[in-house]
Amino acid sequence: MFKKILIANRGEIAVRVIRACHEMGISAVAVYSDVDRASLHVRKADEAYPVGPAAAKESYLNIDKIISVAKQSGADAIHPGYGFLSENAQFARACAGAGVKFIGPTAAAMDAMGSKTRARQAMEKAGVPFVPGTSRGLDSFEQAQAVAERIGYPVMLKAAAGGGGKGMRLVHSPDELKSSLEGAQSEAERAFGDGEVYLEKAIVNPRHIEMQVFADEHGHTVYLGERECSLQRRHQKVVEEAPSPIVDPDMRRRMGETAVRVAQSAGYTNAGTVEFLVDQQKNFYFLEMNTRLQVEHPVTELITGLDLVHLQIHIANGEHLPFRQEEVNIRGHAIECRIYAEDPDNNYFPSPGKITLLLAPSGPGIRRDSGMYEGWTVPMDYDPLLAKLIGYGTDRAQAIGRLQRALNEYFVGGIKTNISLFRRILSDQDFQAGKIDTGFLDRLLKKTRQADGHPDPGAEEAAVIAAGMFAMMGQAAAGPLERAAMESPQNVMSVHSNWKAAARRESLK
Repeated sequence: MFKKILIANRGEIAVRVIRACHEMGISAVAVYSDVDRASLHVRKADEAYPVGPAAAKESYLNIDKIISVAKQSGADAIHPGYGFLSENAQFARACAGAGVKFIGPTAAAMDAMGSKTRARQAMEKAGVPFVPGTSRGLDSFEQAQAVAERIGYPVMLKAAAGGGGKGMRLVHSPDELKSSLEGAQSEAERAFGDGEVYLEKAIVNPRHIEMQVFADEHGHTVYLGERECSLQRRHQKVVEEAPSPIVDPDMRRRMGETAVRVAQSAGYTNAGTVEFLVDQQKNFYFLEMNTRLQVEHPVTELITGLDLVHLQIHIANGEHLPFRQEEVNIRGHAIECRIYAEDPDNNYFPSPGKITLLLAPSGPGIRRDSGMYEGWTVPMDYDPLLAKLIGYGTDRAQAIGRLQRALNEYFVGGIKTNISLFRRILSDQDFQAGKIDTGFLDRLLKKTRQADGHPDPGAEEAAVIAAGMFAMMGQAAAGPLERAAMESPQNVMSVHSNWKAAARRESLK
């Protein structure tokens, strides 16, 4: 087994991998940029090394620096987490060249699946169903025009090297096509250094469902069930759950077998995720493959009882998968909320700054994967993901109830977060009934704006809890919480002024 693993990442995922290393008796090495010197992952690691300025391209994306630290620290493996270098085939090759094991797929598998157009070409050969459109980048506006006319509007333009909604445009009519194509190509070039864009039929109100796969280095591949990822904002996932409310055992088997075929066609090893679009008739179409551990992997861990990071490390160590497909059992339901440092009441504008107070939820069925702590200053240089809050129950209703309770316990002072958004989502009747698709969140936010002025669901209960805390802590301890409320009133769950006044009076008793 590896003796020392370097985690080429930051934030909550770096903390998650460090914990797995410690559970397995492996030393963990952290890297950090100048602004991350005091970050939680640095504090949790056994060793930590600076890799440069705040700019990711000069630190976390600098392959030479990461490899240099691996050699300096004596690490015999590197875990890339997600984002940054996790899907960079050049990095995987650099690890191999340095004699350090990359905990993930081979560079060849990344090359095969990393480009969406190459992946579509491979799936076409493998007989995997995918959304009608082009399997290669568009050569001209005229070609885009011809394909769009043939498959019919609306169509979707997508960056071949893309992800996270970058280089993506929904086109409703021919009049929008030219400007949308130019915008998608330009954004793709800026974001990925690759302006290749392809076109596919836009499925109206689809569900986005993905299948977790694992493959060892001895030819064995399994699927671990699906995740519902339809709740998205600007094509980025916000809430994920497992299993999907609409997937029955037969559909799960068919999707899982298709995902295994996708992985095997690419010679894939380690953890991967095959993403599908599902139409209103439950037909599913291959979308892409993510060649890394996903942000939302905890929901799969909770419903299968498997530790996916442990599995990644064992497989990278050359071991066989320790179970067969028929031994994978799904039980219960899990839902994950991505907690971001952003302001829902100001168009989700990023909210960096010092965390002046942190009240973390706990209790039955609650898991919190976090990269923050009280007193830490959230930098403005990276993705604003702070933590993931996951609720687990014997069924979906219990998972929702536990997560609602935990969200009402959660408070982050000094900055603004999107916690209030999740209260709105989980209290929505359509969400509770499982009636969701990729347009759900836009509709909910529109409905919320129209009803502006109404108190946020759960705010009253949260206000009672906070006021009670003032009384319990007394005057001396109440100061930081009051200051946090005054600095960031939206983070105190949009509490109205009369409650603030009552809370202040309570704190002075």
